Amino acid sequence: MISFKNELLNSVLSNAIFAFNSLHLNTTVTLNDTIMSKFDVRELLQKMWEDYVGLNPHVLEIHNIFVERGDDVYNDHIAIRTYNHPKVCVDVLARPFLKGGYKEAGNYRFEEKKLNAKHFEHEDESLPKVFISELRLEEFDQELNDIVTGLIDQIPDGVNQEDYFPVSKRVWDVSHETYEKLLEKSEYAAWVAAFGFRANHFTVYVNKLKSLDNLKDLNEVVRENGFLINESGGEVKGSKEVYLEQSSTLAGKIDLEFSGGKMYRVPACYYEFALRYPLENGKLFQGFVAKSADKIFESTDVHR
Repeated sequence: MISFKNELLNSVLSNAIFAFNSLHLNTTVTLNDTIMSKFDVRELLQKMWEDYVGLNPHVLEIHNIFVERGDDVYNDHIAIRTYNHPKVCVDVLARPFLKGGYKEAGNYRFEEKKLNAKHFEHEDESLPKVFISELRLEEFDQELNDIVTGLIDQIPDGVNQEDYFPVSKRVWDVSHETYEKLLEKSEYAAWVAAFGFRANHFTVYVNKLKSLDNLKDLNEVVRENGFLINESGGEVKGSKEVYLEQSSTLAGKIDLEFSGGKMYRVPACYYEFALRYPLENGKLFQGFVAKSADKIFESTDVHR
């Protein structure tokens, strides 16, 4: 549970629906769509956006900075974190997106962070890419594995097979003491334990902005409005030479409820910005650069 005043949360969620639609994601469900399947991936994406801004009101503030500058805000990708346990691995979280028309488009490995990842794309280019990463549990000690197994064992039967599992949030009880133990071993493991299954971040597609055409200026605008930028590996990760530049805010800290109703202030989610460059064939690069993403992951680090 997150500590928010009801009127603030209601205001944020009301604005979230408008903001999500302004990301130019086609939310219209056609008759054929309805006949083929009751599940519409756009509804899942909508729920993920509402949950994301409800948890992180600062994201909507940043989003509105661009809107007030006259920009249309498009979303480049959504990221989800998990463990490589068979009940909650990348392939499990990807099922609803594959069912909704997404296709696997890239595989990645992060040695330092001990992560694997895949990204998925939809033929409807108005829909964001989906990037799902998982922690390689076998590369950690028995204590971490026992803790994670204990969390996963609490998931109610069948929940991990549901279409809205990627936005099921925290489906287990966890103490702050356990969170701290995981934090000593892996910030990523601790974040998933604390927040569960939801969007870790959304990403502004900078190529579509009209008022800004580079990340240096964008970062300055965000900073001038009182938000911190992740400087790990430099403010701008990547380059034109690798066809992708990325930057991000630092995760905002929120009051999060742990076991026994105890509240602690911890880093939640961040907002990312991506600028893509054309390949030799003239088409924009649609993948990800592991070296850059490795530093973006640090946007949720407790000590930053």
